[in-house]
Amino acid sequence: MRLEKWVFGFICIAFLSSLSASTIEDSDDIDQKDVNAVREWINTKRQVTVKELGGALSISGEVRTELQSTAEIVNGKAQRGHNGVILSKEGDSLPRNTFDIEVNLMLDYRSDKSWGSIKLEFDNDAGIISGTTNKIKLERAYWGARVYDGETFTVDAEMGRRRMSSMADSKLEFNNFFDGFWFKYDQGLDAIGDVYLHAGVFIVDERKNQFGYLGELGIFNVGGTGLYSKYSLTDWDTKKQGSTEFTSKERQNLRYDFLVSQLLIGYKFLPSRLQKIVQIYLAGLWNAKAHKTSLAHHKRANWGSYVGFSIGELKKKGDWALDVNYQVLAAQCVPDFDVQGIGLGNASNSGFFTTEIGGGGIETTRKTAGGNVNYRGFQMTLDYLLTNQINMQQSWQQSITLDNAVGPFHRFKQYEIEFIYGF
Repeated sequence: MRLEKWVFGFICIAFLSSLSASTIEDSDDIDQKDVNAVREWINTKRQVTVKELGGALSISGEVRTELQSTAEIVNGKAQRGHNGVILSKEGDSLPRNTFDIEVNLMLDYRSDKSWGSIKLEFDNDAGIISGTTNKIKLERAYWGARVYDGETFTVDAEMGRRRMSSMADSKLEFNNFFDGFWFKYDQGLDAIGDVYLHAGVFIVDERKNQFGYLGELGIFNVGGTGLYSKYSLTDWDTKKQGSTEFTSKERQNLRYDFLVSQLLIGYKFLPSRLQKIVQIYLAGLWNAKAHKTSLAHHKRANWGSYVGFSIGELKKKGDWALDVNYQVLAAQCVPDFDVQGIGLGNASNSGFFTTEIGGGGIETTRKTAGGNVNYRGFQMTLDYLLTNQINMQQSWQQSITLDNAVGPFHRFKQYEIEFIYGF
């Protein structure tokens, strides 16, 4: 009798174990089936040719070789070159002359109602000892669809990653990635011009559930002329501070205390004598969320502007294009990590509110507040097509500290020559 109980108990345990194992395996199988289903769907896309899809696939690329010669002086001390005070990880002074090898690979697909775009950037330092081979960046990865196609207007929606500078126009801001959703409304009005409204939301820091907002409203060819205007608004201040007295943690969050407006006005025309397109532009920027802090010498240093002109376009061998502009950017107009303008070199990679531009380090003082803000300077860029594929681009830029009472005193100069082979 005792033997029969043991046998019965063993059978029950074995049955329950097999049932439990079966449940776990079935759950794993369900997950695996989901993964396999996605893989099979992707594989079916690979097996269909572009011709069968009915869309257009374009593959293009750039091969770039670049030389930069930079001089940066802070409080009378050279930051780069021989005896430069800024050192690399290896303990050597940062070089004044740098060489880069860069490859950009672009893939774009478009059908009647949808599109996708990809750009991979391989940007590496040159040299046997100093060179790199592993710097890869996902510059662009987004898809879009036509929501509505009217007679005089269109509505599109896009999602993914790209540079803000490709979405909104500015010489001073939009030096970040836009990872988010983008809405586009475009309409042609015969009596007024071509009007558009583009706006969206992007991720700032998913760990803090922090998002930013960007929008641009514009009009081209006003009244049949070459006049145009663009107004953009960027909101970084999505985590309200609520006080002008800041704790250490809140002080670091000041780097997001920006609601930046920009108004850009330009005129594009073709002079009869020059026979090259000329463009004149002027812009003003304003940060509505700036506080009077000790860092900015108890001022609201929240404004910026730029003015410039461009001549020519690049289409075929022998064409050239020149752009010249003058920039002024106060300390609290644009976030130091979003400055697209000339800047001040910033070899130390410091920030305005904290000693590290990424928000780390310790708090800065009025004497140590850095970053690529609080400057004035000019920039010139000349492009010349040596062949239909090879562009020689040269640029010169220099700047100096705008307000001597804020931060270290900077002088910055840089010459760059770059050969770009496009295919």
